[in-house]
Amino acid sequence: MSLGLPSEIQAGLFDLDGVITRTAEIHALAWKEVFDEFLTTKGQPLFDPIHDYDQYVDGKPREDGVRDFLASRQITVPDETIEEIASRKDSLFLDLIHHDGVQTYDGSIRYLHAAQAAGLKLAVVSSSRHTTEVLTAGRLDRTFDAQVDGIVAEREHLAGKPAPDTYLMAARLLNVEPKQAAVYEDALAGVQAGRAGGFGFVVGIDRAGQADALYAHGADVVVKDLAELLTE
Repeated sequence: MSLGLPSEIQAGLFDLDGVITRTAEIHALAWKEVFDEFLTTKGQPLFDPIHDYDQYVDGKPREDGVRDFLASRQITVPDETIEEIASRKDSLFLDLIHHDGVQTYDGSIRYLHAAQAAGLKLAVVSSSRHTTEVLTAGRLDRTFDAQVDGIVAEREHLAGKPAPDTYLMAARLLNVEPKQAAVYEDALAGVQAGRAGGFGFVVGIDRAGQADALYAHGADVVVKDLAELLTE
């Protein structure tokens, strides 16, 4: 089974939310609720869970997402307020996954199984501090050889996406050079990180009708589902 990758690729570095699990939708709902509560007090238009989420929040550490979104509305607040909004969102997200569970993309699961069968080393790279919990809920906790998440990034003082730091650390943990690794991302910031890190191949997964933007941010190929890359 071909994975649709250049021959020199030995490892796959996968974002989690929106690439493997459908939790990006849950993140967007949680962000909308918490931002709408805040924006209403400012007389501002409400948060768009598609455009605003994709443009300012998706793939970034929570506090960076809050800061970037508020800056897009020319809103300046103290750091404590940013932390409060981020914490409130975190609580809402956990409530939602505990209540509704975690769904996965069938095509991504097929691709992961094919990648394992082909002998690729696999890492999950996510800004979420709840990556382990999400993987366990999605029955994916034994899938990856390495994990770089929000907890690891904070401990190791790694800059969040669009900086390539978390992906570069994942490559080191798998003992491969960046040019030997493929990055799989649905977020514009994540694709940008893959390109900035000098990785051998960057796959954009278009979940939000933004194929052109994914290419513009550095994707080598864009698909709507990872199963599209699989060939006999």
